[in-house]
Amino acid sequence: MKKIRVLHITEPFAAGVYNYVKEICSFFDDESRFESYVIYSPNRNGTDFEKIKKDFSQRTTLKQVPMSREIDIKSDYQAIVSLIKEIRKIQPDVIHLHSSKASILGRIASVFYGKAKVYYTPNGYSFLRQDIGKGKKRFFFLVEKWITKFFGGTTIACGDTEYEHAKRIGKAKLVRNGVSPNKLLKYNTVIEKNKFRVGTMGRLSPQKNPKLFNEIAKKLPEIEFIWIGAGQLQTELTSKNIHVTGWKTHDEAMKLVNTFDVYIQTSLWEGLPFTIIESMALGKPIIATNVVGNKDAVENGYNGFLCDDSLCFVKHLNLLRHQKNVLLEMGKNSVDRCNQMFDQKKNFESLKAIYTNAIDS
Repeated sequence: MKKIRVLHITEPFAAGVYNYVKEICSFFDDESRFESYVIYSPNRNGTDFEKIKKDFSQRTTLKQVPMSREIDIKSDYQAIVSLIKEIRKIQPDVIHLHSSKASILGRIASVFYGKAKVYYTPNGYSFLRQDIGKGKKRFFFLVEKWITKFFGGTTIACGDTEYEHAKRIGKAKLVRNGVSPNKLLKYNTVIEKNKFRVGTMGRLSPQKNPKLFNEIAKKLPEIEFIWIGAGQLQTELTSKNIHVTGWKTHDEAMKLVNTFDVYIQTSLWEGLPFTIIESMALGKPIIATNVVGNKDAVENGYNGFLCDDSLCFVKHLNLLRHQKNVLLEMGKNSVDRCNQMFDQKKNFESLKAIYTNAIDS
């Protein structure tokens, strides 16, 4: 049976995109028919080269091609030329692009090879960002539309709402992000503590909206708030009941998340956050902003609540704090929803089918 070479190309190689690519490659380590390659840019802040060496097995071939996040004609041209050379060396059957910038550079480069099926996972479309104006959103949407029209490719959306947007642009399939619930069971232990504890995890960046997190914490001084992570906006967390832990290993982070009574997500936009899904697997009710990605994981009133402002967060945190039966029921519902919709093995079997059918059909 013919081997299938899958090449992943990504500009950012940190946070959610990194986890997504890492988990795909880990899954395919056990699939003898597949060979995995990853081209990533070393330029983005937060790229942890030592972690990359530890996280990827020898079955995955890693290569670096510098790419810039912003539009830069000289840099983008150099990146395309380098990608063309690497693609021709690897000779992939499937090219899977991750993030908006890689989708543009990778699709252009793939045309000069012409022998691979091309797929693209946005992990959060740029035109859905809430920190930019309408004009820029429109520009990003048209870029996605026209790149697809001229250079082809099929979008593999990581969440249901992303899938709905993807269908407006071109051919699309849905493979939800997922976790391995059984691997997370070891962290799900009973913890005794004195205070009600609420937490989140992620980079302290505009996307994660720490300003809103701080606003919620200020209104609930009797609750302990934890932020796992670090970043340039750490100074926005001024409330005295917030503890910023800095970055933790995955093992340390999961142990800490298990101590939370409720997991909250204040982000302005998402793809489909692994942090929420992992917290669901640990039996945590979720309160999150009502944006793409968050609302794909949280069914309002079932395993948590979706909110548009700090008052909504405060209202529902008080509800869960004072009604333990609701807290426990929503935690159980989180586990059930995670098992039904976000089981990584089931979802990546769908991805394997997409790769395989692209070659065998």
